Amino acid sequence: MCAGFNSVCDDFFVSCRLFLKLDLRLERETVLHFFDRIRKEIPTMNRFRRREDGCLVLEEDPGVGTARRWMRLEPGSLRFGFFGPPDVADVRRLGRLILEQAPYHLTFSELDYDHLELVYGFDLEYRGNHDQLVAETLWADHPMGQFVLGDNARHVIDAQPYFGIAINEECDLQAYVETKSRTTTFEVRMGEYERQALSVFLTLRKYWNVDTDGSLVETAERLFDHADELASEKVVPLLVGPLAMAIASRL
Repeated sequence: MCAGFNSVCDDFFVSCRLFLKLDLRLERETVLHFFDRIRKEIPTMNRFRRREDGCLVLEEDPGVGTARRWMRLEPGSLRFGFFGPPDVADVRRLGRLILEQAPYHLTFSELDYDHLELVYGFDLEYRGNHDQLVAETLWADHPMGQFVLGDNARHVIDAQPYFGIAINEECDLQAYVETKSRTTTFEVRMGEYERQALSVFLTLRKYWNVDTDGSLVETAERLFDHADELASEKVVPLLVGPLAMAIASRL
C-alpha cells in the first residue's frame, strides 16, 4: 500500500519539519555549502530562491514532471518534502540525506531540537460542498449525524474532524488525523463551487528527549514506519477511500 498512495487520491505529498528552540543563523557561506551538498546528490534540485518572508528554498523545477522534491530553511526550522513521490521509500531517502547532512553544515545540536514532524497529505479534488460531503460520508450513521444532517440543518458549513492520539506512554510520540475542507459559506450560499482539494492529513510528531532519543535519521525512520502503518491500515480505508468513493458517486 505504501507505494500506492498516489492511486487513492488526486495528489499525494509528504513533508517533514524539524522545529528548533533557537533561530538558525542563515549565513551566506553556510547555506550555500549545505544546499550545494544536497544538489550534488540530487542534481535536479537546482532551483534556489529566496522567498518574500526571508525563507531560503532549494527545489526541483516544478515544470519537470509531476513529482517534485524541495527543502526550505526557516529561522526556526528545517523543512523538506516531496510532491507526488513515486514511492514513500523515495521520500525516506531524501529525508536520510538531508537529516544526515544538516547537523554538520548548520551546526545543529540535540539540545536545540524541539520536535520532528512528518505529514502525509492526501488531496481529493471536488467541486461541491466539502463539508456536506464529509458529513454525509463519515457521520451519517454516527449519533452526531442527527445534528449535522438533521431536520434543522439546511447546509453543513463545517465538518472537519480532527483527532489526536499518543502512541507511547510518555505522550511524546503523537499522531493526528485531520480532514480539511476548503468550501466557504459564500459558495454554499450562492450554490456555486470552485473545484478545490478536500485534504486529509496524517501527522506524526516526536518531541525530543536528549537522554533517550537516537539520531535525527533514526527518529525520522520511526516516524515513517508509524505513518506507513497508520496510513495503510487506518487513514486510507477509513477516511480517504470512503471520501474518494463518495466523490466518484457524485460525478
